[in-house]
Amino acid sequence: MTIRKGQKRGAKAPASVPHRPKLLAWLKDPRNAVAYVEAVLDEGDSKGLMQALRNVAEAQGGIAAVAERAGLSRETLYRTLSKSGNPQFMSLTRILGATGLRLSVTHARTDLPRSLRASRAA
Repeated sequence: MTIRKGQKRGAKAPASVPHRPKLLAWLKDPRNAVAYVEAVLDEGDSKGLMQALRNVAEAQGGIAAVAERAGLSRETLYRTLSKSGNPQFMSLTRILGATGLRLSVTHARTDLPRSLRASRAA
């Protein structure tokens, strides 16, 4: 074991800093929330998507506030965003809307000519 300068023998390393509070603070910015959810969607993990939407909901005022804005009960929102949740399209769009997000479709093909890719991205 290497002892750093100023560190006593037997001293414990500082505890790690929890990332969740920083994540939730970061997700309060709508641009960050969009980037976060898009990254999870790119991974194609439905359980990860439910966790991401739960995190965004907590950052955007909490589960109860988002449930109220979405017109859902708090229990329904918790159940919908659980790891085993399988929300219906209408529920998903209501939850996204309540968190300031919406579904969007983009072209996944990368073999388009550059001129078409630029015009479609705008």
